[in-house]
This record gives sequence, C-alpha cells and structure tokens, in this order.
Amino acid sequence: MLRGLDGLQLRAQAPLSEYTRFGIGGPADLLAETSDAAVFTEALRRLQVEAMPHVVLGGGTNLVVSDAGYRGVVLRYTAAAIRHDGVRVFCGAGAELIDLVNYTVDAGLEGLQTLMGIPGWVGAAIYGNAGAYGHSMEEVVQRVRYWDGVAIQVRSREECQFQYRESIFKRRKDWIILDAEFAMRPGDRESLRTIADDILTVRNEKFPPTMRCAGSIFKNLYLKDLPPDVATQVPSKVVREGKIPAAWFLEQVGAKDRWEGRIHVAAYHANLIYNAGGATAAELCRMINNLKRAVRERFGILLEEEVQYVGFAPSEEETTAASHFA
Repeated sequence: MLRGLDGLQLRAQAPLSEYTRFGIGGPADLLAETSDAAVFTEALRRLQVEAMPHVVLGGGTNLVVSDAGYRGVVLRYTAAAIRHDGVRVFCGAGAELIDLVNYTVDAGLEGLQTLMGIPGWVGAAIYGNAGAYGHSMEEVVQRVRYWDGVAIQVRSREECQFQYRESIFKRRKDWIILDAEFAMRPGDRESLRTIADDILTVRNEKFPPTMRCAGSIFKNLYLKDLPPDVATQVPSKVVREGKIPAAWFLEQVGAKDRWEGRIHVAAYHANLIYNAGGATAAELCRMINNLKRAVRERFGILLEEEVQYVGFAPSEEETTAASHFA
C-alpha cells in the first residue's frame, strides 16, 4: 500500500515510546515519515482509499499512547524549513517550536518570544493554539496550509477559529497542518533575546527538558465559566487574565506529590505529572482520571486535559477519543 512511495521512510513495529515525551506507548504496526508534502498527502490518500487505520503524530509532546500501541499506520510529517521575507515568516509543521522562536528572535521579529521553551512541533502548536505568559499562536498566525482529506487548502487566522488551547484543526481531526505563514512585528533583537532566555530559564526549572512529561496536563479555567459557588472560593490572587490555574483546584484535593505506580505528580506543581521511570499508559490514565474525579467531587467541575490520546479503545477513555493529530 505504501511500499514503493519514494521519499517515505518506513519502520515496522516502531515503539511509540520513542516518539513521545512521556516515553510511554507500545508499538505501531507501521511508522511512515517524510518531509515532502506531496509524498505525505499521497500516503494519506492511499490509506484513506484502503480504509486503513492511521493517525498523524507531531513531536509527541502532548501525547498519551496506549500500552498496546497502535494497530495501523502512524505518519509523521517532518518538514521543518523556516524562512522569512520582511516581517512574514514561513515555517513547516515539522519544525520544533523552539527553533521557530529562536529564528524569529535572531531576526529581530517580535511576537513569539514568550513561547520560548514550549516543547513540540509548530503544527501541533497551531493545532492546540499553544501559548504562555498571556500570548498564544493565534496572535501571529496569518494563514495555515493543510490537507483536508481531498486536497490542500489554505485558511486565514480568522478561519482557524482559535480559542484558548483550541482551533478548528482540533475539532476537524482529519485536517492535517502542513505549514503556516506568520505575521510578525519588527523588534529589538537584544530585548527579545533577553525575554526569551529569561522565560527559558524559568521553564527549564519548572519543566526540565529531561523530565518525561507533557508540561501541564490540564487546561486552566476561566473564572466567568465557573459556577458562582465555586468562583467565590477562588482567591483573587490566583486569578490571572480571567483564568484560574488548574493547579489551584488540584492543590485543594491534595494532588501534589501523589503517586500512581511509577507516575508522579511533582511536589512543587500540582499540574505537572511525569513518568518517574518505566511507567505505563495505564498508570498515567489512572492518575489523570483519579485527579479529575477528585476535583469533580470537591468542586463539581470537570478538568479538561491538554493531552491527546492514541491507540485507546473508546471504552478505555472516560472523556477523550483517540486523535488523528497529536
């Protein structure tokens, strides 16, 4: 089916733990990689025609893969070229977000410096509208080129329907991001570098690059969306830009320093769950579901994960179906 497609690298029984930051997950029947958009879309077309189960992975940062792995084809689009023309920046979906941030900072272009150190690929950052320190991808995305299952299409920033950690691509999981154009602003290179480096230092202290985690597991919550009786319990000092950190709710139910097998919640951050060594997806999912249950029982609200799931049967997941892009 995919044999003989020039430019497509194939690997049978590929351990997906090697492709996720958690370091968790069983094997894929077949892993296929390419940096060529034409080859990638042709591979997708063939898989669709053959009705072969398939999933598209990015950098695997916000990904939980089943211990059973994935029965089908896992595709990775690795195009990572970055270039700019004035204040317009063009970038492949397979580029590391940190590389894009460094590129724009070095070019004296403002707009992405506060996202320094967020792990993962650019395509996934657009897909999940990644952000930090009050800024997010939607502020700089000008247009996105993607495969809609039939042909390559282009959508403007407005058409991407960005919201907090959301985009139309997260709702249309059959649409696969190929590359994007960003509209930046001229900035002072030295000032941008100072901001980016300071943020990277703070992020590395909180989320060390060697830590096998997805960063924060749960999305923050908007104060305006909380039931009135819950909102009155939240100290004003923890509210930032109208949002309450999910960590605050987790702290109230004793999440810090909790263990589930070899999965650990950091003693210093209630929304940081990591693989302490040799953990399984089953342990991770139990931890996530136990924390969600504890918050729901205490506050009557449901925390929502930032992570995506791959390889799980619907009966194995309480709230999230397997994603076609993670």
